[in-house]
Amino acid sequence: MASKQASKSVFKAKALDYFRQIEASGESVIVTDHGKPVLEVRPYRGIGRQPLDLLKNSLIRYDNPTDPVAADIWEAAQ
Repeated sequence: MASKQASKSVFKAKALDYFRQIEASGESVIVTDHGKPVLEVRPYRGIGRQPLDLLKNSLIRYDNPTDPVAADIWEAAQ
């Protein structure tokens, strides 16, 4: 989901409009200062989510879960 951008001065002048857009669309707005991102305004997401919900879609694909792990991977992890 792409974020919109607005300078501080534009955001200040139209803050209520941006808040309504954020609520309606769920997209965040990046506030910039001299072209550099400084703030992100996004919808509130309560902490009431389940721990497994946070991991959902984090593993894209794992073809052979029963295959042995290569030895060099274990050495690198030590």
